[in-house]
Amino acid sequence: MTLLEKIDKPNDLHGLSDAELAQVAQEVRELIIDTIGEIGGHFGANLGACELATAIHSLIDSPRDKVLWDVGHQAYPHKVLTGRRDRLDTIRKYGGLAPFCSVFESEHDIMGAGHASTAISYAVGLKEAMRQGRGEDGKVVAVVGDGALTGGVAFEALQNAGGLGVPIVIVLNDNGMSIAPNVGGLSRYFNRVRLNPKLHKAREEVETGLTKLPAGLGERIERFGPILKESLKAYWAPGLIFEELDIAYVGVVDGHDMAALREAIGEALEADRPVVVHAKTVKGKGFAPAEEGGLEGMEKWHAAKPSSIVNRQAASKTTTAQGAAGAAKPKPAPQYTKVFGEALVQECRRDERVVGITAAMNSGTGLDILQKALPDRYYDVGIAEQHAVLFAAGLALQGAKPVAAIYSTFLQRGFDQIVHDVCLQGLSVVFAMDRAGLVGDDGPTHHGAFDVSYLRCLPNIVAMAPRDEAMLVHMLRTALVYDAGPIALRYPRGEGEGVLLPEHPAPIEIGRGEVLRGGGDRVALVGYGYGVAVALGAAQQLEAEHGVEPTVVDARFVKPLDEPLLCDLAAEHELVVTVEENVLAGGFGSAVLETLADHDALAETRVLRLGLPDRFVTHGKPALLREEVGLTPEAVAGRVAETLLAPRGALTEV
Repeated sequence: MTLLEKIDKPNDLHGLSDAELAQVAQEVRELIIDTIGEIGGHFGANLGACELATAIHSLIDSPRDKVLWDVGHQAYPHKVLTGRRDRLDTIRKYGGLAPFCSVFESEHDIMGAGHASTAISYAVGLKEAMRQGRGEDGKVVAVVGDGALTGGVAFEALQNAGGLGVPIVIVLNDNGMSIAPNVGGLSRYFNRVRLNPKLHKAREEVETGLTKLPAGLGERIERFGPILKESLKAYWAPGLIFEELDIAYVGVVDGHDMAALREAIGEALEADRPVVVHAKTVKGKGFAPAEEGGLEGMEKWHAAKPSSIVNRQAASKTTTAQGAAGAAKPKPAPQYTKVFGEALVQECRRDERVVGITAAMNSGTGLDILQKALPDRYYDVGIAEQHAVLFAAGLALQGAKPVAAIYSTFLQRGFDQIVHDVCLQGLSVVFAMDRAGLVGDDGPTHHGAFDVSYLRCLPNIVAMAPRDEAMLVHMLRTALVYDAGPIALRYPRGEGEGVLLPEHPAPIEIGRGEVLRGGGDRVALVGYGYGVAVALGAAQQLEAEHGVEPTVVDARFVKPLDEPLLCDLAAEHELVVTVEENVLAGGFGSAVLETLADHDALAETRVLRLGLPDRFVTHGKPALLREEVGLTPEAVAGRVAETLLAPRGALTEV
């Protein structure tokens, strides 16, 4: 029996020696390599955090003491050590372990995670509530990646922590990466600290040495007060960026040295003030292609694909192709992300004003294509969506045509800036929202379920969604020739519909829908974005199984809506059905319903809204999730047939 097999709860780590704890950490690492290499999932950051998780849990009493994992990419070791070891092979699967920390999954998961830079704020609030006598007192540790510290909210929390003097421990897991290599001045700062681990010792040496300078200089500096002394100390000891915020700094500690980690974190836990423990780790530790592959290797192995590792080695193409012999599979349709990235490069070449902006998701948004092709037209601002929107606004003010490519779920973080700094001022910023709708294994923190609702209520904005990859190319051209204000387009994750891409993109008329299929007078199916493909499939089902010939319309725009077309549909059909992959509350269907009500067009027709329910949808393959929420052609056809047979009554929805 391995040591890890004896760890059923974190307290089982208490009393183990440093050597035994190091062995546990290595066994956790091997379990992650074996399991995630087979089923897929977040990989590199987890391998780098095995010693951190083991050391922390050996020093605290979870869940009375709280450990908070920022984002959650690094939390698999924590899951393994907190009673979920034997379920690791279910992670990210439908009905299995959540991909990130989840308060609904374990008492040891203190905060839900999925968006970066939040753990320090949680920690400050938790400890301050404890100090005020709320709940049971305990120690609080926040584990934060250096990439997450590029998010502005992390600095707001640091400032608050220092101001309140809350005794929390912030473990800075510094591996030089988030998903892609970190960018910006803070990243360069950490690089400087990492390159000279002795710098933290310079603080005490400089402080002492200044008062011992000859010829009376030391006495003068002592009399001169703290200003000069602190300035000189800051020059020689960069860790003082934290100390200037009244947060003690300890580092740089080898994040894979169990004894050093436990000593540093243990001392920090005993301090009566906030402390940063700066631990240098290796993303992909223990897996050679990541550990020895430099930045490119660490970026590639941020996540592992299913069956990508065999015998703890990267699977060869021959190995992964075994069992695939036989009839050749049809070539898959291109990914929406790749189509967008390549189209943006062409738009940049067409118009010198066009630039692309990402918030630390270059490959995830397809902007890595622009980064390689036209690096001077590409900007990565780090995990800082609010700044990304403001940066785009500044570019637009000066005549540029910025395209802010940000996942739907992450654009939520810049909502105030969209309202106040872009829409209010009518600036020509393009928002390209990848991962709109149900994204799959990453679950509710990453589903793009709300952007239709949170954008369509804003004045001055145009919002649209393509039904396929060809329309995405046309809509990007539409957005970039539009100069009357901000414009947003949403598109799903994954493969397109397999249609031919246009050689010569052409702008489409703003606010004009398109009838794709004529039908009888009973049903009109109106799809938005991914909902169009569902509507087309449902139309085929209704015709084949029920003899109903629906009209099918691609709305193309949710703002402005094609009001004349919608009113005609309502006048000519018994039932108007809206289909969307957004929550129903405030979504596309609600917009249609409001429009028909405003035009007094509901007297002779009914409206059935189909979309995402009023709850957070779990994680799992998108096909399974769409079955769960009833967003498949079969489910839509069934609901339509059921509604046609039902007596006229209240409006219905799914």
